[in-house]
Amino acid sequence: MTPIVKPLIKTEALTKTYGSIIAVDNLDLEITEGEIFGFLGPNGAGKTTTCRILTTLTKPSSGHAFVSGFNVVEEPVKAKSGIGVVPQYLNVDGELSAYENLKLHGMLHGMEWGKMKMHIEKMLEFVQLSDRASSLVKTFSEGMKKRLMVARALLHEPKVLFLDEPTVGLDPQTRRNIWGIIRRINQERATIFLTTHYIEEAEVLCHRVGIIDYGRLIALDIPEQLLKRTGRFVVEMLDDDRSKARFFKNREDAGRFVASLDRDAIIRKSNLEDVFIKLTGRKVID
Repeated sequence: MTPIVKPLIKTEALTKTYGSIIAVDNLDLEITEGEIFGFLGPNGAGKTTTCRILTTLTKPSSGHAFVSGFNVVEEPVKAKSGIGVVPQYLNVDGELSAYENLKLHGMLHGMEWGKMKMHIEKMLEFVQLSDRASSLVKTFSEGMKKRLMVARALLHEPKVLFLDEPTVGLDPQTRRNIWGIIRRINQERATIFLTTHYIEEAEVLCHRVGIIDYGRLIALDIPEQLLKRTGRFVVEMLDDDRSKARFFKNREDAGRFVASLDRDAIIRKSNLEDVFIKLTGRKVID
């Protein structure tokens, strides 16, 4: 008999409005234990608002949201106890050391001192900041601050980690270092809810991807299936000085199409941005 897998994160007709603006529009989601779930969409699509609702920072206008079985509106303290959050913007205290930032977080979560001390040392080692434990955070690079934020979010051993645009503004090498940390977190069975507008980030890290636009979920599947539906290969060509694309299931069909053209064209593999363009007619980052 197949065991019933209950979702660790669930939303039902979740909606958030600000006056006449609909930030999240009737969102239904289920995310199971052990997933890295990617929420992909352009800036202003509703990703951060959804994340804020799930982490109890914003109340929905209607609908329901649950984390670890707790309603985030009716039982916010219980819901919050099982989550870690890395917000989009840096919010570590620059006047404290790395160790002191983590100690303050542990105290706010009521951690016992012996356990907290052990976890601080473990988390600093995990994000490769042990040698800077006593350094003031204001001397850190942005990448180091982001790694410290990840360590802070994991200190109290949450079941769910929310990462809101975790690599925005970071250089490519630092971004990949953060990706490595995210993979290791997931390997230790943490469930991750990741918002991003970086196509490669969603493709490389996520088991499933939800694509959101103007507050509505417009696609949801594993990356491979999303690409399969769109077409595995893309032919890009110029038409009246504008770039246009045609999608094909295989390279052979794409090659035959290019051979029939009287203009230059390129063939490449499709990506999740192509899926977004086909669904909306525009790019994720325009």
